[in-house]
Parts: sequence; C-alpha cells; structure tokens
Amino acid sequence: MLKILIQIIGIYQRFLSPLTGPTCRFYPSCSTYAKESLMRHGLLKGLWYSAVRIMKCHPYHPGGYDPVK
Repeated sequence: MLKILIQIIGIYQRFLSPLTGPTCRFYPSCSTYAKESLMRHGLLKGLWYSAVRIMKCHPYHPGGYDPVK
C-alpha cells in the first residue's frame, strides 16, 4: 500500500503538477512533503503528517519552509 501511494504521488508530480504550475505556498511542495513523510514515517504517520500539511495550505497561512520532521 505504501509503495502504491508513493507511486501515485510520483505520477501526480510528473503529469498533473506541471499543468498547474508552482502554486504551493510551502517548500518543499505538498506532494514532495507527502512523499518524504510516507518514506520516513510509514503509512499511518506519513498520511497523518501529509493531511495536516495539506490542511495548512490555505490563503491565511503564511507558508514558507516546512521540512518533514
């Protein structure tokens, strides 16, 4: 399951993300963050960190540098 999610994120990064351009307010981008958190922390914790990061992605959050912990 973990490898499948990482592959889905990779497909998104290769094919869909270039169509929208750089819109993420964070560095690294949310998709890169999700990929790294899944690889570093495993399925459950990685999904949790990714969901929290995506919930921060709104116009009222300043964004900036937010590495995977």
